[in-house]
Amino acid sequence: MEKAMSLSTLPKTWVFDLDGTLLKHNGYKIDGYDTVLDGVPAYLRGIPEEDKIIILTSRTEEYRQMTMDFLKAEGMRYDAILFNMPMGERIMVNDRKPSGLDMAVALNVDRNQFELPKIMRER
Repeated sequence: MEKAMSLSTLPKTWVFDLDGTLLKHNGYKIDGYDTVLDGVPAYLRGIPEEDKIIILTSRTEEYRQMTMDFLKAEGMRYDAILFNMPMGERIMVNDRKPSGLDMAVALNVDRNQFELPKIMRER
């Protein structure tokens, strides 16, 4: 995807779903192991260090250690990971700054197709 996403220069909080977004959907169940989707490691490395990365997953607690060990082995950076999330929509609600800057952005990608726009910091 060659599109660019124009963002402010303020530090960000990134919220990623795990299965189907960062990793092959249910690969740990179907294949018996996880697989990182193409493009994910490079994209995460491109997120500035001052930004925070939060991962959400519907995986249950029984998969916590296995998942965290895998992410560590793959060198995937994150600041927090939340397990047992509902399988339904994830709704982000935030305010708009007086300057007009929207403080929430939502992107949806096709399952197992990690294609996010390039990050442009302009504001």
